Amino acid sequence: MVFQFTGIVIFAPVKKAGLIIFLVLFIDQVLKIWIKTHMFEGQEFHLAGHWAIIHFVENEGMAFGMSLPGGYGKLALSLFRILAVTGLCYILLNVIRKKQETIVIIAISLIIAGAIGNIIDSAFYGMLFSDSSPYDANVAQFLPAAGGYAGFLHGKVVDMFYFPIMEGHFPRWLPIWGGEEFIFFRPVFNFADSSITVGVIIVILFQKKFFGVDKKKKPPIEEEETETHSVSENTKMDAILEEIPVKKADENPAKH
Repeated sequence: MVFQFTGIVIFAPVKKAGLIIFLVLFIDQVLKIWIKTHMFEGQEFHLAGHWAIIHFVENEGMAFGMSLPGGYGKLALSLFRILAVTGLCYILLNVIRKKQETIVIIAISLIIAGAIGNIIDSAFYGMLFSDSSPYDANVAQFLPAAGGYAGFLHGKVVDMFYFPIMEGHFPRWLPIWGGEEFIFFRPVFNFADSSITVGVIIVILFQKKFFGVDKKKKPPIEEEETETHSVSENTKMDAILEEIPVKKADENPAKH
C-alpha cells in the first residue's frame, strides 16, 4: 500500500510535466510544418498592423535566430542541445522525487519542451523537407522525391513570430550606434523559443523556490546560540538563589 501511494504521488507530477511538454511540442511543430509547407522563406503577412507579423525565416539553430558559423558549429550546437535536454530531464525527475512545488516543475518542463522543439527541426527537417528558397518563391515539399536539403542534425530551425513594436534611430551623439536604425523587438522567433523564455522568467521570478531560500527558518547556529544563552541564564539564576541566606525557624519558641 505504501508503494502504491508513493507511486501515485510521483506519477501525478510526471503526468503534469509530460502533458506540458506534449502540448508545447504539438503547438510548436504544427505551426512550423504549416509555415514550412505554405510559405517560402522571407514571405510574411501581418496579424495586427505593422507590429505583429508572421515572417518566415530559417536559422542554423540557436534561440531568436542566433547561430554558430560553419558545419561543425551547427553539429556542435545540436549535440550541445541534446546533452542539455538530457541534463534537464535528470533535474526534472530529481525535482519530482523531492516533491518540490508545481511552479518548479512547470518551469523546467517549459524549458525542456522548447529545447526539444528546436532539436526536432535541426535533427529531422533537413531530411523531411526540400529547401525553402527565398529567391524563386519556392515552398518546401514534405518528403520530396529527390530527398531533403540536409542530413541528420544539420536541418534549419523554422522561425515565424516578428514583433517590431518600436522603430526609430539612435541619437547621433551615441557612440558606435549613433544615427543607426533600431527596432524593438527585432529577433524573429518560434513557439519553442517562447516556451524557453517563459520557463527562464519563471525561474528568475520564483528563484527562492528553486534554490531553497527560506527566510522564515532560522539557521541552526542561531538556534544553538539561543539554547546556550538560555542555559547560561538559568545557571546564573541558580547561583543567585544559593547565595540568599535562609532563616531557620526557632526550634524552641519562647513561651508566652
